Amino acid sequence: MKIRNLLTAIILAASVALYAGIAEAKDWSKLRVGVEGAYPPFSWMEPDGTLMGFDIDIANAICEQMNAECDLVPQDWDGIIPALLANKYDAIIASMSITEERKKKVSFSDKYYSTPAKFVRKKGSGIEINRDSLAGKTVGVQRATIHENFVNDNYGDIVEIKGYGTQDEAYLDFTAGRVDLLLADSVALEEGFLKTDAGKDAEFVGPDFTDPKWFGDGAGIAIRKSDTDLQKMLNDAIAAIRANGTYKKINDKYFGFDVYGG
Repeated sequence: MKIRNLLTAIILAASVALYAGIAEAKDWSKLRVGVEGAYPPFSWMEPDGTLMGFDIDIANAICEQMNAECDLVPQDWDGIIPALLANKYDAIIASMSITEERKKKVSFSDKYYSTPAKFVRKKGSGIEINRDSLAGKTVGVQRATIHENFVNDNYGDIVEIKGYGTQDEAYLDFTAGRVDLLLADSVALEEGFLKTDAGKDAEFVGPDFTDPKWFGDGAGIAIRKSDTDLQKMLNDAIAAIRANGTYKKINDKYFGFDVYGG
């Protein structure tokens, strides 16, 4: 009798657990995606509020591959991970580098692109990327980014670091002469600044920076750690759009090279 009662209890517990698992399974037919909208050419917002850019097109392509409705939610960069953890949206597609520090808070999909960081200086300034030349200079970076961490860790004792809420704000201060250098993603700098009229007097200086210690393993889609099923779906979708030509079509719309990297 005790054995029968024990078996009954085990079966009942298993049934309850199975039912709970089914009840709690999330429906990903609608995917809420956090985006920045202030990081051209990866994302920007038109005057009428329309979101544009590589990240935006990738988000829409991934949703389509998953047969999911895509709800894009603009969010300032400083609060983009806290808003994910607070369930404001389900995933972040905002050129977020996959770093060990961020992995303590969120999980990531596989990368969907990888490009190096670079410094920008004023033409004719003569500034070089070494400690003697950088001493006393002011470097503009977007706050809470891998670029800010890199400058702080490597040159924080000899330069002044100015952080900005958006990359566009950093460009404005650089143009106004309030910072001597910028450090950011090389593609964002080239397409969003150097090729514009505002950046005509600026140029790249120094090497590409790619050390995973600071720059991670490419840009990935951030999700809550509990959403392991969504992580697999996103990885499958990235692989699918890479294989079926959708990724290349989006890539070629914005860039003259494959930003996916090696």
